[in-house]
Amino acid sequence: MAAVETEGAPRAGLAPVGAKDRIYNLDMLRGWAILGILAVNAISFAWPFQLTMSEGPPPGVLSQADVIGLWVTDVFFADKMRTLFTMLFGVSVFLVGGERSDSDRGRLLRRRLLWLGLIGAIHGMVFWYGDILLHYAYCGLLLMLMRSWSARRLLWIGGSITLLWGLIATGGYWAMANLPAEFATKMEAGMPAADPAAIQAAIDLYRTGWPAGLLANLETWATFQLMATPFLILVTVPLMMVGLGLFKSGYLSGRSPIWVYLLVILAGGANLAAFAWWGWQEAMAGEGADPTGGLAAAAGGMAPLITLFYATVLILITRFGLKALTAIFVPVGRMAFTNYLTQTLIMVTLYYAPWGPMWFGTHGPAEMWMVVGGVWIAQLIWSPLWLSVFSMGPLEWGWRCLTYGRMVPLLKA
Repeated sequence: MAAVETEGAPRAGLAPVGAKDRIYNLDMLRGWAILGILAVNAISFAWPFQLTMSEGPPPGVLSQADVIGLWVTDVFFADKMRTLFTMLFGVSVFLVGGERSDSDRGRLLRRRLLWLGLIGAIHGMVFWYGDILLHYAYCGLLLMLMRSWSARRLLWIGGSITLLWGLIATGGYWAMANLPAEFATKMEAGMPAADPAAIQAAIDLYRTGWPAGLLANLETWATFQLMATPFLILVTVPLMMVGLGLFKSGYLSGRSPIWVYLLVILAGGANLAAFAWWGWQEAMAGEGADPTGGLAAAAGGMAPLITLFYATVLILITRFGLKALTAIFVPVGRMAFTNYLTQTLIMVTLYYAPWGPMWFGTHGPAEMWMVVGGVWIAQLIWSPLWLSVFSMGPLEWGWRCLTYGRMVPLLKA
């Protein structure tokens, strides 16, 4: 959740453009992403790991409202917000570290990422296994090696790898839904089942409080690091490259030709509309039924395209002088690091911390959306209030002090 550094940001290869405008777009997009990330993460705070990693809840568990809540999350938020924030993190690596020839800023960037990794490790081990900060830290260290590449090279290489993963996901989802009956049976037998007894045992364990809940979270975090990390690096670094390429090309600043933005809106919007329509048909068909013949799942394979659709719409709204419609996201984005970790503190307090109401395992997706909405409202209110007095978020300030090895000003001059 890297805050954008503005002072001394390198401009090599970029046409002159006001720093304020460029940073406005980045903070706006970051704010939109950080709010959307909570919509996806909420289920991991409120449900057992055994359930979120299985094929789904046992039949009859979800109400109609819950089914709709899951449809909203899957179609409009899942993978899209993480993708956007990953792209923006790639931009931050360049803005903080500058060109590879700048050894001083390179050392600053390494310290910044190493501190981020330590914070992320504590966050994941102690509070919530789904932490992304540690992952971003070592992916950022890899991206450092490529931060001086041209926009064209970043987009061609990062974009090609990202497109490949999207095609594999799209084709794989469709193929899985259309396997011959005998193969489908074998595949289902190998998938983790949503065993009600195991799920209830996990719920009971978390609701005993700490240390049992802490140890369960630590075990899940360690499993994630060992099982998912190698694959996720191959997904995350190319997305960071795409984000940096889009920044260097001027796309994120709103300076690309209008026909490029319209083409992305057309392609991404069509993908989103198809995913929403087919996903709705599948959701309304009931347990185990898929009237779309796998098209609902396949339409979700190109999540980065939908991500670019969101980003492009927001960029164009700003480009055509309608900042009043996007300004609400800017303070949230300027405090993204604080808001991300605050989301964890709130959700852990509500669902499984010993000092909270212990709602773990008691909320369906519909009820979780009410909690998500409440957190959104809180962060949309407190972010501008805090920034009216201080120059950065409290955790951004702490991270910057650690990076520079000294106290830096927090109050506005």
